[in-house]
Amino acid sequence: MTTTTISEKTFFGHPRGLATLFFTEMWERFSYYGMRALLVLFMTAPIAIANPGLGYGAAKAGAVYGLYTSMVYLLALPGGWVADNLWGQRRAVFVGGCIIALGHFTMAGPLLGLPETPTFFAGLMFIVIGTGLLKPNVSTMVGELYPSAEAAGDDEEAHLRAEASGARRDAGFSIFYMGINLGAILGPFICGTLGENIQWHWGFSAAGFGMILGLIQYKRGDRYLGKVGYLPETESASVSRKSRTFYFVAGIVAAISALFAFLAIGGTLDVTLEGFATWMGYGILLLTILFFTYLIMSAVWVAGLLAVFVALVIALVPSLGTTVGGRYAIAAVLGLFIVMNVGFLAAGGEKVTTTKKRLMVIFWLFLMAAVFWSGFEQAGSSMNLFARDLTDRVFFGWEMPTTWLQNVNPIFIVVLAPVFGWLWTWLAQRDANPSIPLKFGLGLMGLAAGFFVISWGAAQATPEHPVTSAWLVVTYFLHTCGELALSPVGLSSMTKLAPKGRVGQMMGVWFIAAALGNLIAGLVAGRIETLPPDQLFQTVALIAGGAGVVALLVSRPVKRLMAGIE
Repeated sequence: MTTTTISEKTFFGHPRGLATLFFTEMWERFSYYGMRALLVLFMTAPIAIANPGLGYGAAKAGAVYGLYTSMVYLLALPGGWVADNLWGQRRAVFVGGCIIALGHFTMAGPLLGLPETPTFFAGLMFIVIGTGLLKPNVSTMVGELYPSAEAAGDDEEAHLRAEASGARRDAGFSIFYMGINLGAILGPFICGTLGENIQWHWGFSAAGFGMILGLIQYKRGDRYLGKVGYLPETESASVSRKSRTFYFVAGIVAAISALFAFLAIGGTLDVTLEGFATWMGYGILLLTILFFTYLIMSAVWVAGLLAVFVALVIALVPSLGTTVGGRYAIAAVLGLFIVMNVGFLAAGGEKVTTTKKRLMVIFWLFLMAAVFWSGFEQAGSSMNLFARDLTDRVFFGWEMPTTWLQNVNPIFIVVLAPVFGWLWTWLAQRDANPSIPLKFGLGLMGLAAGFFVISWGAAQATPEHPVTSAWLVVTYFLHTCGELALSPVGLSSMTKLAPKGRVGQMMGVWFIAAALGNLIAGLVAGRIETLPPDQLFQTVALIAGGAGVVALLVSRPVKRLMAGIE
């Protein structure tokens, strides 16, 4: 890891390079959240109106939304690998930003007479790839601005400086995250207003121009980053070898993806977007279960669980259908894996190593996080449609754009994050700070409370008599409280609990939880097409609340498995 004292100029008392990365991330989040606020609204807007959309039903739009947002998180894993092994973070961030801008401008292609559907999906693909390169690596560069114990080696004085800068690094990340939320606030205001009130594609192009502004200031502030984000020069030989392997594998993946898309569009493969998204979710969960089975038990158990899944699919799919049969199969494998772990603990007793106990905790937190994000990320899909169709947004004769309600969550984060930070510190001073598993349970209960509120409001709403936006504001307030209880400790807990040599993999598990949650969120949102909104929101509330109750009940035994990690 490279760490450099770059310049005497500072940014709120921090290295001047923090400003460069702050505004890069701010504009990237501006483009991401600005476009995300429009995505489902554009897909579900009728074709034959003044500002036409794609005319998709909620189910298809939800599947596209879920696939898009989940792939953003999944591609952060190869994006981080490319930066660490081939390009360095500096180049990965710039190339990623260029691809993101290309994606937004591609989505705006119909302004120049280009076809609607091909440019839409090509644009989403570019944004996914670009975000995978930029998002994980800009955060890594923030950390490299400060001295680290790893970079200090055997130098005792350097170690002391690194320890002293720990709090300063945390403060630097707090400033950096303010940039994320500032971008998340500005994006829906600007892109949303242009997209809804003028033309959808003007909103998409505004997101692209935002990313261009971020790239310009990134290059202008390049000199303040010193050597941060570059690969060590000694690795040139291994980089060349890894590059050939990477581009070969990437080419194969691209060819298979293109062939699959061609066969699906041509009708050769009888597969729907909803079906593909559903089985992608099953695959993500199955691979995660098998990965933890290998780490906790052995390859023999992996083969056994995989055989059980295949046997159940063969037995259930012919009679129940691919979606329902697959759902029962993956649920059975998940339940069996949990029972196996409980049995492993009961039979092994004290012989079960601390490392394996902590891996069990990581898997449990992965499940709870996936459930949380599957509800929380309804904000851009089902709750966005509720805001458009069943919420009264008229104030003194002026109708507020639907997308502006997407700003409520980031505004609450800016306001409440210091409050929660103070609360945890105050409780810790009194030896009453909730454990990590308990905070996850509290986060899920906050999510459930929000959905109970919005289901109550939805039960009273009709297109002729929409309800006040206060229902959504209260819901987002409760969801934000849940997010602040769960999300900040999530990634931190992965690094604390991870076995030595597997920290990167466990951080990847956190991204996979977010990917799975986003995918499920899109699929669940699609049910609003056939299910009344109040019933949909109530169902989500019951699932999140049930998971929250279970998380609270088992928080003590789960904490014991953490073996002293706080």
